[in-house]
Amino acid sequence: MSDLVEERNRMVDEQIAGRGVRDPRVLAAFRKVQRHEFMPAALEAQAYGDHAMPIGEGQTISQPYIVALMTEMLGLTGTERVLEIGTGSGYQAAILAELCEKVFTVERIKPLADRARQTLDRLGYTKVALKIFDGTYGWKEMSPFDVIIVTAASPDVPQPLVEQLKDGGRLVIPVGDRYSQDLVKVVKTDKGVVRTLSVPVVFVPLIGAYGWKE
Repeated sequence: MSDLVEERNRMVDEQIAGRGVRDPRVLAAFRKVQRHEFMPAALEAQAYGDHAMPIGEGQTISQPYIVALMTEMLGLTGTERVLEIGTGSGYQAAILAELCEKVFTVERIKPLADRARQTLDRLGYTKVALKIFDGTYGWKEMSPFDVIIVTAASPDVPQPLVEQLKDGGRLVIPVGDRYSQDLVKVVKTDKGVVRTLSVPVVFVPLIGAYGWKE
């Protein structure tokens, strides 16, 4: 276990802080959350490597740096209600739970959702609510949200997600084609939405009514 702690700290120092992520709360969350717990047992030894890894059902757990960068872009202070689209392994939801008031996460693939729920419960993440649904619709009955994060690639920003943001709310999402995207930060204002581009990324496609078709 001490080896895993050392590997996790090295991941933060070299892959995350070493590449410019500065928010001390974000860095502390990545030192605390045990990424290996969210991965298939056969891949635990590679949990703190600088790459995405398969988690089954054609999905991945994202590269630690990208998870950290997207988290920092959200600008969390601890009081927010956050919507995550694409639960996957549950790792990003756990990171968010360390940094905000409440996490609502949506996953369309039931086996992944069930596994993530079990992992989050086992590790004591009681602030995470999970729903199995088409995430491109958001989670309307729980809206509005201070922050929304989408962990799959969309051809554009799904309109229901913009509608479910509070005024002044932030949304971070990979936007592009199926093979390459840019991270986009959207801020909702009383005059409309303001978009800012960040880094190029590659994510699995966001499947749904307002994303890609299967």
